[in-house]
Amino acid sequence: MKNLYSTILIILISFSGFAQSSEIKKGDRFFAQRAYIDAADAYEKVSNKDKKVLQNLGDAYFYTNQMENAAEVYQVLFLRHAAEVEPQYKFRYAHALMGANNPTEADKYFSEYHGEDFNFEEFRKEMDTTVSHVYTTNQVMNNAAAADFGIGYYGDKVTFSSTRNMERPIYPWNKKPMLDLYTADVDDDGQLSNIVLFPGAINTDTHESSATFSQDGMTMYFDRTNDKRVKNEDDERVAHIRIYRAQNVDGNWTNIEALPFTSDEYSTEHPSLSADGKQLYFASDMPGSLGSFDLYVVDINEDGTYGTPRNLGPGVNTAHREQFPFISEENVLYFSSDGHQGFGNLDIYSTEGNFSEVKNLGTSINSANDDFAFVIREGQNEGWFASNRRGTDNLYSFSREDYTPPVVAIEERETNTETGRQQLRDVGNIYFDFDKSTIKEESKVTLNKVVDIMKKYPTLEIEIGSHADARGTDSYNMALSERRAAATLEYLVSQGIERDRLTSKGFGESMPLNDCTRPTGCTSAQYAKNRRSEFTIMN
Repeated sequence: MKNLYSTILIILISFSGFAQSSEIKKGDRFFAQRAYIDAADAYEKVSNKDKKVLQNLGDAYFYTNQMENAAEVYQVLFLRHAAEVEPQYKFRYAHALMGANNPTEADKYFSEYHGEDFNFEEFRKEMDTTVSHVYTTNQVMNNAAAADFGIGYYGDKVTFSSTRNMERPIYPWNKKPMLDLYTADVDDDGQLSNIVLFPGAINTDTHESSATFSQDGMTMYFDRTNDKRVKNEDDERVAHIRIYRAQNVDGNWTNIEALPFTSDEYSTEHPSLSADGKQLYFASDMPGSLGSFDLYVVDINEDGTYGTPRNLGPGVNTAHREQFPFISEENVLYFSSDGHQGFGNLDIYSTEGNFSEVKNLGTSINSANDDFAFVIREGQNEGWFASNRRGTDNLYSFSREDYTPPVVAIEERETNTETGRQQLRDVGNIYFDFDKSTIKEESKVTLNKVVDIMKKYPTLEIEIGSHADARGTDSYNMALSERRAAATLEYLVSQGIERDRLTSKGFGESMPLNDCTRPTGCTSAQYAKNRRSEFTIMN
């Protein structure tokens, strides 16, 4: 009988080992294909994760913007294998920690990676006093099911890239459809309407994105992913990105061709055409780049030919990602980078003149997650950008005004990492019961903190923004959120705050803090997170 038990135990151990090996092989195959969601699912089933599995699992979460999961996996990786881990994992771990709202721990790994002291809190305080503009941002669409980014001006319309076309093939990286270009009208409130696929033969079954247009609207440049895959230095087959030009002939977009300096062997992407049409800025990992992706500019000659692309140099470019350039009509270059010190992952920066110095745009627009694809009409001080601060790439509109010193001390302000708005430090939101606008007893603790600070700073002005969850009609939820905002305002007034220092606004269900955008499918706690009032500093 003892021999029988031993035999059964050996069989079970062998079966378990085979199953573990099978999941690792499956995860490795998905990871090599850049099917990161599937790779993470396979690696999570491995009980005894070795260094390679932990590295790949952390990367799979990192590349799909699951920063809390990535940070947890990288933490285990460093606890078990700190002496063996390559430096780039310190860099990714630090950014994952920023995305998971742990900047103190991120400082440690940034400092080790860069070989110099990083102090996020000091950087944040410095930025709060040195930025040139303050941005007011608003999410454009509540579209958690699709990724939207890469918005650009197209006459009196806009274009943007989106995964919303369910007829396209699924992209293994994020399991969403391939990107298409769309056009849309813009209403007076900055919302998009009449959203339709870009006309003609621009869109295909691969990715198209990041369109830029000549002033007369007759020439466009855009990204398209190659059909052909080539092996990179890691022996992985990769489909690179090329910049294409198209011309409007008799109302039809035609003469679509890749630019001559593009290649199957490297990527060129995110074109931005100067106002005079004489220069094209773009990002590339072509030979000679300083790091992952650098910013370049190429001259467009009068006869339609192109000069030799020029790297913008070490003032702008780092050993990491510089992408999404936009050259404004005032020749200010805006771009995104994760290589300069910032607030976590991709931040938006500006540079001008000889491009020797860059400036972070600050906490009023940058978050701990990716913020990118910034465009602006500087004469109007309005524009657009994209961010995945709420989990999925979304479009945001913004207006900006010149920075003036705050009426609240820096140490009593902070940036809400989920909304990007300036709020009172350590105050947070208040929450409401389902279908109610009554102020709860536990909320009065938070509200009294607001009262105390507003009495300490008698010129401080606050906007109360209130929200509803996705259960109920749009119109009902808008009215409910307005009642919540009004109730919040009235409580502050009842405690001695002047009414003219307060504004209230209901947003309905349009700005969730998670992906609970439908009446069913989420837990009670997930819905409850969206039934809130927020307090935004307005001066």
